[in-house]
Amino acid sequence: MRISISGTYSAGKTSTAIALSHLTGIPRSPARTIREIMPDAVPGKALTEVTPAEYVQLAVRRHVGRAVNEALLGGSFIADGSSLQEWIYAAVRVEFGMDPGAAENGHPPRQDAEMAFFEQVTAQLGHYFKQHVKESFDGFVHLTNELKLSADGHRPMNERFRATCDAMLLAALDELEVPYFVVSGTPHERLEKIVAHFDLPTVCTVDEAVARAQAEYARIDWRLEQERSKAAAA
Repeated sequence: MRISISGTYSAGKTSTAIALSHLTGIPRSPARTIREIMPDAVPGKALTEVTPAEYVQLAVRRHVGRAVNEALLGGSFIADGSSLQEWIYAAVRVEFGMDPGAAENGHPPRQDAEMAFFEQVTAQLGHYFKQHVKESFDGFVHLTNELKLSADGHRPMNERFRATCDAMLLAALDELEVPYFVVSGTPHERLEKIVAHFDLPTVCTVDEAVARAQAEYARIDWRLEQERSKAAAA
């Protein structure tokens, strides 16, 4: 079974995908984070500083990475998100601006010819990314926004932006008629609900899966994009 762990910023996608993979023995299809991609794509910039054209490059790079990993794993995997996020995070910036956090502070997004073209481009990306997702997944687990946005200097600190992205994700799944299951609760509760809903096999206990996931998550490199650029240049 090909399952995507869906949700927006700080919903717990990565930790849930890792834990579910440990619990079921189904391989995880990871996706390079934007902060990992940016030193190669737009060296020295923070995400809030990228132009619309640069953001398109980031979205395409991340989609390609996802698609390759999904293809290599074949008919059974657990994906950390999906290409719907790349489209939606771009499309919602048309409304909130390239720095969504600034919109919450009272600064309206720039409306000009560049953003108008960006809107058209993201609509076309959405057309293709939705087709890819429709063909690539058997079901989605959608995580509710129970956790606060992480103030890590990378994620957009705007709850309205996150809520809009969340609504668009669910609307896209409805449009595509991809089965999805909305999950909330503690990490343990989420895993128990997911396994029961999809009737998935288990190879360890929930406690063991959560502990292994926490250890694996702690080893992930969460440095910001600018820190990575400086380190690469040194």
